[in-house]
Amino acid sequence: MPVKIRLAQRGKKKNRTYRVVVADSRSPRDGKFIEDLGYYDPHHNPSKVEINVDKAVSWLDKGAQPSERAKKLLEISGAWAQWRSSKGEVVSIPAPPAEKVKSSSKANKKKEEATQEETSEESSEDTEEE
Repeated sequence: MPVKIRLAQRGKKKNRTYRVVVADSRSPRDGKFIEDLGYYDPHHNPSKVEINVDKAVSWLDKGAQPSERAKKLLEISGAWAQWRSSKGEVVSIPAPPAEKVKSSSKANKKKEEATQEETSEESSEDTEEE
């Protein structure tokens, strides 16, 4: 029985979350699965990825093949690097991605204005002290 590590959709339209599951490759996307490894929520900034690393590594050792997206999530969680290092390869564990900022958002503009005001206040205080 070919086993895959892949994503199963949960939630409503336009508000999806995903479960990282181990399933038979012939079963439907949201159908029966063997084991639940964790979840992925792309709506937070940065995206939330919670994966049980020990379970994931054990399934990779057993020969489960991750899908393209599941492999990226395993890399983010550190499970992929741990599995590769257990095989004797030298692999660096990646750092979590930086927070994404939309340049056109109102909240970002307010933050930029606040930081500019703080820096201008600090520079004016420095000149007064001298």
